[in-house]
Amino acid sequence: MPGVKAYKFKLKTNPAFEQACVFTLDTCRELYNASLQERRDAYQINHVSLNYNSQSAQLPGIKALRPDVAAVHSQVLQDVLRRSQKAFDNFFRRVKAGQEPGYPRFKGKGFFDSFVYPQSGFRLEGDKLHLSKIGSCRVRLSRPIEGGIKTCTIKREADGWYVVFAVECNQSRFIPKTGKAAGIDLGIECFAAVSNGERVENPKHYRAAESELKRAQRTVARRKNKRSNRRRKAINILARKHLHIKKAACRLSPQDGA
Repeated sequence: MPGVKAYKFKLKTNPAFEQACVFTLDTCRELYNASLQERRDAYQINHVSLNYNSQSAQLPGIKALRPDVAAVHSQVLQDVLRRSQKAFDNFFRRVKAGQEPGYPRFKGKGFFDSFVYPQSGFRLEGDKLHLSKIGSCRVRLSRPIEGGIKTCTIKREADGWYVVFAVECNQSRFIPKTGKAAGIDLGIECFAAVSNGERVENPKHYRAAESELKRAQRTVARRKNKRSNRRRKAINILARKHLHIKKAACRLSPQDGA
Protein backbone atom coordinates (compact mmCIF):
# COMPACT_ATOMS: atom_id res chain seq x y z
CA MET A 1 0.00 0.00 0.00
CA PRO A 2 1.26 3.54 -0.76
CA GLY A 3 2.59 5.74 2.03
CA VAL A 4 4.61 8.90 2.61
CA LYS A 5 8.27 8.97 3.60
CA ALA A 6 10.44 12.00 4.38
CA TYR A 7 14.01 12.48 3.13
CA LYS A 8 16.10 15.22 4.73
CA PHE A 9 19.30 16.50 3.11
CA LYS A 10 21.65 19.39 3.80
CA LEU A 11 21.97 22.08 1.14
CA LYS A 12 25.24 23.41 -0.27
CA THR A 13 24.13 27.03 -0.29
CA ASN A 14 25.73 30.24 -1.50
CA PRO A 15 25.20 33.78 -0.11
CA ALA A 16 22.67 34.75 -2.81
CA PHE A 17 20.61 31.61 -2.24
CA GLU A 18 20.62 32.07 1.55
CA GLN A 19 19.62 35.72 1.22
CA ALA A 20 16.66 34.73 -0.99
CA CYS A 21 15.62 32.04 1.51
CA VAL A 22 15.80 34.50 4.44
CA PHE A 23 13.71 36.99 2.43
CA THR A 24 11.11 34.28 1.74
CA LEU A 25 11.01 33.26 5.40
CA ASP A 26 10.53 36.86 6.57
CA THR A 27 7.75 37.45 4.03
CA CYS A 28 6.00 34.20 4.97
CA ARG A 29 6.26 35.00 8.67
CA GLU A 30 4.75 38.46 8.09
CA LEU A 31 1.90 36.91 6.11
CA TYR A 32 1.28 34.33 8.85
CA ASN A 33 1.12 37.00 11.55
CA ALA A 34 -1.13 39.19 9.38
CA SER A 35 -3.43 36.20 8.87
CA LEU A 36 -3.74 35.68 12.64
CA GLN A 37 -4.32 39.40 13.18
CA GLU A 38 -7.05 39.55 10.54
CA ARG A 39 -8.84 36.50 11.94
CA ARG A 40 -8.72 37.89 15.48
CA ASP A 41 -9.93 41.37 14.47
CA ALA A 42 -12.70 40.02 12.25
CA TYR A 43 -14.11 38.00 15.12
CA GLN A 44 -13.67 40.62 17.86
CA ILE A 45 -15.04 43.54 15.80
CA ASN A 46 -17.57 41.97 13.44
CA HIS A 47 -18.08 38.50 14.97
CA VAL A 48 -17.08 36.95 11.64
CA SER A 49 -14.96 33.80 11.39
CA LEU A 50 -12.52 33.77 8.48
CA ASN A 51 -11.10 30.63 6.89
CA TYR A 52 -8.44 29.61 4.39
CA ASN A 53 -10.66 30.21 1.34
CA SER A 54 -11.59 33.75 2.33
CA GLN A 55 -7.98 34.70 3.07
CA SER A 56 -6.39 33.01 0.04
CA ALA A 57 -8.86 34.89 -2.21
CA GLN A 58 -7.17 38.12 -1.05
CA LEU A 59 -3.68 37.06 -2.17
CA PRO A 60 -3.90 38.44 -5.76
CA GLY A 61 -4.87 41.87 -4.42
CA ILE A 62 -2.11 41.78 -1.80
CA LYS A 63 0.48 40.80 -4.42
CA ALA A 64 -0.63 43.71 -6.62
CA LEU A 65 0.07 46.15 -3.77
CA ARG A 66 3.10 44.43 -2.22
CA PRO A 67 6.03 43.63 -4.55
CA ASP A 68 7.77 41.71 -1.74
CA VAL A 69 4.80 39.34 -1.42
CA ALA A 70 4.60 38.99 -5.21
CA ALA A 71 8.27 37.94 -5.19
CA VAL A 72 7.35 34.72 -3.32
CA HIS A 73 5.94 31.70 -5.15
CA SER A 74 2.12 31.63 -4.97
CA GLN A 75 1.90 28.09 -3.61
CA VAL A 76 4.37 28.93 -0.83
CA LEU A 77 2.08 31.79 0.21
CA GLN A 78 -0.97 29.52 0.07
CA ASP A 79 0.76 26.99 2.30
CA VAL A 80 1.38 29.73 4.90
CA LEU A 81 -2.37 30.39 5.03
CA ARG A 82 -3.01 26.65 5.33
CA ARG A 83 -0.64 26.64 8.31
CA SER A 84 -2.69 29.43 9.86
CA GLN A 85 -5.90 27.47 9.21
CA LYS A 86 -4.39 24.38 10.83
CA ALA A 87 -3.38 26.39 13.92
CA PHE A 88 -6.98 27.53 14.40
CA ASP A 89 -8.38 24.07 13.66
CA ASN A 90 -6.19 22.66 16.42
CA PHE A 91 -7.21 25.49 18.75
CA PHE A 92 -10.94 24.80 18.31
CA ARG A 93 -10.36 21.05 18.60
CA ARG A 94 -8.67 21.54 21.98
CA VAL A 95 -11.47 23.86 23.13
CA LYS A 96 -14.08 21.27 22.16
CA ALA A 97 -12.15 18.52 23.95
CA GLY A 98 -11.91 20.60 27.14
CA GLN A 99 -8.12 20.81 26.94
CA GLU A 100 -5.88 23.84 27.45
CA PRO A 101 -6.76 25.68 24.21
CA GLY A 102 -3.54 27.62 23.54
CA TYR A 103 -4.66 30.42 21.20
CA PRO A 104 -2.46 30.67 18.06
CA ARG A 105 0.50 32.96 18.67
CA PHE A 106 2.32 35.45 16.50
CA LYS A 107 5.68 34.17 15.29
CA GLY A 108 8.86 36.02 16.17
CA LYS A 109 11.87 36.07 13.89
CA GLY A 110 13.44 33.01 15.50
CA PHE A 111 10.25 30.94 15.51
CA PHE A 112 9.42 30.65 11.81
CA ASP A 113 12.13 28.63 10.11
CA SER A 114 10.55 26.78 7.19
CA PHE A 115 8.48 27.25 4.05
CA VAL A 116 6.91 24.68 1.75
CA TYR A 117 6.41 24.13 -1.96
CA PRO A 118 3.36 21.85 -1.67
CA GLN A 119 2.99 20.78 -5.31
CA SER A 120 5.10 22.72 -7.78
CA GLY A 121 7.73 25.43 -8.00
CA PHE A 122 10.67 23.08 -7.31
CA ARG A 123 12.69 20.67 -9.39
CA LEU A 124 15.47 18.21 -8.49
CA GLU A 125 17.89 17.40 -11.31
CA GLY A 126 20.57 15.02 -10.12
CA ASP A 127 21.96 16.72 -7.03
CA LYS A 128 20.83 20.21 -8.06
CA LEU A 129 17.68 21.72 -6.57
CA HIS A 130 15.86 24.50 -8.42
CA LEU A 131 13.41 26.65 -6.45
CA SER A 132 11.08 29.07 -8.20
CA LYS A 133 11.79 32.76 -7.39
CA ILE A 134 14.76 31.77 -5.21
CA GLY A 135 17.44 30.08 -7.28
CA SER A 136 19.43 26.85 -7.37
CA CYS A 137 21.90 25.03 -5.16
CA ARG A 138 23.44 21.60 -4.70
CA VAL A 139 22.00 18.97 -2.37
CA ARG A 140 24.09 16.53 -0.34
CA LEU A 141 22.19 13.41 -1.38
CA SER A 142 23.35 11.00 1.31
CA ARG A 143 20.98 8.27 0.11
CA PRO A 144 18.87 7.62 -2.99
CA ILE A 145 15.29 8.87 -3.09
CA GLU A 146 12.81 6.07 -3.70
CA GLY A 147 9.42 7.17 -5.01
CA GLY A 148 7.83 10.31 -6.39
CA ILE A 149 8.50 13.62 -4.62
CA LYS A 150 5.26 15.32 -3.54
CA THR A 151 6.33 18.31 -1.45
CA CYS A 152 9.54 20.25 -0.83
CA THR A 153 10.22 21.96 2.51
CA ILE A 154 13.14 24.34 3.00
CA LYS A 155 14.19 24.49 6.66
CA ARG A 156 16.71 26.68 8.47
CA GLU A 157 18.59 25.11 11.37
CA ALA A 158 21.48 26.24 13.53
CA ASP A 159 24.10 24.62 11.30
CA GLY A 160 22.69 25.60 7.92
CA TRP A 161 19.85 25.01 5.46
CA TYR A 162 18.11 21.70 4.77
CA VAL A 163 15.57 20.38 2.31
CA VAL A 164 12.92 17.83 3.29
CA PHE A 165 11.22 15.89 0.50
CA ALA A 166 7.91 14.17 1.23
CA VAL A 167 7.90 11.14 -1.06
CA GLU A 168 5.08 8.81 -1.97
CA CYS A 169 6.47 5.30 -1.71
CA ASN A 170 5.35 1.70 -1.60
CA GLN A 171 5.20 0.44 1.98
CA SER A 172 4.21 -3.10 1.11
CA ARG A 173 7.45 -4.51 2.54
CA PHE A 174 6.95 -6.40 5.79
CA ILE A 175 9.36 -7.80 8.35
CA PRO A 176 8.93 -11.59 8.37
CA LYS A 177 7.40 -13.11 11.49
CA THR A 178 9.69 -15.23 13.67
CA GLY A 179 7.11 -16.58 16.11
CA LYS A 180 9.14 -15.16 19.03
CA ALA A 181 8.11 -12.52 21.54
CA ALA A 182 10.10 -10.20 23.79
CA GLY A 183 9.27 -7.76 26.55
CA ILE A 184 11.00 -4.37 26.74
CA ASP A 185 11.12 -2.20 29.87
CA LEU A 186 12.15 1.43 29.33
CA GLY A 187 13.82 3.29 32.17
CA ILE A 188 16.18 6.10 33.09
CA GLU A 189 19.33 4.45 34.45
CA CYS A 190 19.01 1.71 31.84
CA PHE A 191 17.47 2.95 28.60
CA ALA A 192 15.91 -0.44 27.79
CA ALA A 193 15.94 -3.88 29.39
CA VAL A 194 14.87 -6.82 27.20
CA SER A 195 13.29 -9.97 28.60
CA ASN A 196 16.12 -12.08 27.13
CA GLY A 197 18.60 -10.34 29.45
CA GLU A 198 19.94 -7.81 26.95
CA ARG A 199 20.39 -4.24 28.24
CA VAL A 200 20.69 -1.00 26.30
CA GLU A 201 22.47 1.58 28.42
CA ASN A 202 21.28 5.18 28.48
CA PRO A 203 23.83 7.28 26.52
CA LYS A 204 22.82 10.42 28.49
CA HIS A 205 23.74 12.82 25.71
CA TYR A 206 22.24 15.80 27.53
CA ARG A 207 24.09 15.04 30.80
CA ALA A 208 27.37 14.68 28.93
CA ALA A 209 26.99 18.11 27.35
CA GLU A 210 25.29 19.85 30.29
CA SER A 211 28.37 21.81 31.42
CA GLU A 212 28.96 23.12 27.89
CA LEU A 213 25.30 24.14 27.61
CA LYS A 214 25.47 26.02 30.91
CA ARG A 215 28.53 27.95 29.76
CA ALA A 216 26.86 28.81 26.45
CA GLN A 217 23.67 29.91 28.23
CA ARG A 218 25.66 32.14 30.61
CA THR A 219 27.38 33.73 27.65
CA VAL A 220 24.00 34.55 26.08
CA ALA A 221 22.76 35.99 29.40
CA ARG A 222 25.80 38.29 29.60
CA ARG A 223 25.06 39.77 26.17
CA LYS A 224 22.50 42.36 27.28
CA ASN A 225 22.08 44.15 23.95
CA LYS A 226 19.56 42.01 22.09
CA ARG A 227 20.47 43.56 18.73
CA SER A 228 24.23 43.12 18.99
CA ASN A 229 26.24 40.79 16.77
CA ARG A 230 27.92 39.27 19.86
CA ARG A 231 24.56 38.20 21.29
CA ARG A 232 23.46 36.78 17.93
CA LYS A 233 26.65 34.75 17.69
CA ALA A 234 26.26 33.50 21.27
CA ILE A 235 22.68 32.40 20.55
CA ASN A 236 23.85 30.59 17.41
CA ILE A 237 26.54 28.73 19.37
CA LEU A 238 23.96 27.66 21.97
CA ALA A 239 21.56 26.53 19.24
CA ARG A 240 24.31 24.48 17.59
CA LYS A 241 25.05 22.71 20.87
CA HIS A 242 21.37 21.83 21.32
CA LEU A 243 21.24 20.62 17.71
CA HIS A 244 24.31 18.44 18.29
CA ILE A 245 22.61 16.79 21.29
CA LYS A 246 19.42 16.27 19.29
CA LYS A 247 21.26 14.59 16.43
CA ALA A 248 23.26 12.39 18.81
CA ALA A 249 20.05 11.23 20.52
CA CYS A 250 18.40 10.41 17.19
CA ARG A 251 21.40 8.59 15.77
CA LEU A 252 21.30 4.82 16.32
CA SER A 253 24.50 2.83 16.40
CA PRO A 254 24.69 -0.42 14.35
CA GLN A 255 24.46 -2.61 17.42
CA ASP A 256 21.23 -0.85 18.39
CA GLY A 257 19.58 -2.10 15.25
CA ALA A 258 20.11 0.70 12.74
